[in-house]
Amino acid sequence: MYSTVKSGLALTLALGTIAGAAAPMVMVAPASAQSAFSDVASDNFAAPFIQELASRNIIAGFPDGTFRPNDPVTRAQFAAILLKAFPNAPRVNTPINFSDVPSNYWGFQAIQNAYATGFLAGFPGGTFRPNDNIPRAQALVSLSNGLRYTASQPAETVLQVYADASSIPNFARNSIAAATERRIVVNFPDVQQLNPNQVATRADVAAFVYQALVSTGQVAAIQSPYIVGQAPTQPQAINIPAGTAIPLRYDRADRVLLAKNEPQPTPITLTVAQNIVTSDGTVLIPAGSQVAGQLVVSQGAAQFTASQLVLANGQQVAIAATSDPITTTETVRRGANTGSILRNAALGSAAAAGISAVTGDRNIRAGEVLIGTGVGALAGLIFGGDRVDLISIRPNTDLNVRLTNALTLPR
Repeated sequence: MYSTVKSGLALTLALGTIAGAAAPMVMVAPASAQSAFSDVASDNFAAPFIQELASRNIIAGFPDGTFRPNDPVTRAQFAAILLKAFPNAPRVNTPINFSDVPSNYWGFQAIQNAYATGFLAGFPGGTFRPNDNIPRAQALVSLSNGLRYTASQPAETVLQVYADASSIPNFARNSIAAATERRIVVNFPDVQQLNPNQVATRADVAAFVYQALVSTGQVAAIQSPYIVGQAPTQPQAINIPAGTAIPLRYDRADRVLLAKNEPQPTPITLTVAQNIVTSDGTVLIPAGSQVAGQLVVSQGAAQFTASQLVLANGQQVAIAATSDPITTTETVRRGANTGSILRNAALGSAAAAGISAVTGDRNIRAGEVLIGTGVGALAGLIFGGDRVDLISIRPNTDLNVRLTNALTLPR
């Protein structure tokens, strides 16, 4: 078995369970790990394969931020990808010097390695043809041979899954049958059309190589209707365990001011600041999802209690999560300039009334007040003197939450 390829994702948070089984770590993914190539749309059949391999530095894009998924792949380029995907593959051949691959050629070492490990062979006359585009059939044969896979059933039986099986070259039939059994083959747009003699694109190669890594247990399987032989799966619930942290932000204001005697909870909706993902990169809660709840003041401290998660696709899920208590205070004194106090601030209703009473400013705009208690609810509150002490919340840091109960997400 080849050494495990590590994903390099950031900050491990907690263990979860998926469908009752042990799940990968739940993580907050940095924005850079989630960025897509500009020319690989999210609905591109190869997008998940490309992103996973890129996150593992097995493949890379171009300086302009593109991936060019439809470009062909040369035999030398394919050898270079194999070296990164299977760096510890055992050697089964003695390296040879191909007449058309000089020692100063950029892909010399990768080609030597691909031959030594049995992934690629040369041609009669001692050539390798490094600049030839590699056909899909050759790429699949290479992966089967390098991984020493053989078909458990007769090749002709296995290859019946392909409508164009008759076009598979004779030299490739046994190896492609083995690759098919191992679910290495990915066909787009028609899963039954292998197109074996068509030049492999960068998207094709990304899908093949990722599936080869799946077959060796190095990465988690990706669900795709274009993987030949992939068993359909039923959507399963995913449990994110209690204690998992969810970073939040508030886009309306940089500060939230609440009175220490806010009479009722103050509703507020925050935004998930970063993707919450598993260690294999599966996004559980996408950045941009909304978390609705309320700010509650008790015994001189404010705390955000979340009650509803609205995912980016509009799906609503009950959530139980709280922030740490916030006790930081800010004092407003008589004669203070309300313009400087209210700049980039949102106010609880009682905080607005308190500021108005102390400063004498009766013109605090409604837009500066969070939806909370109505004016009538403030009638029993008494503000006086030369100052009012308010709880000062920096929402982009103070209101991050941790789940108090496991969160179940339907899939």
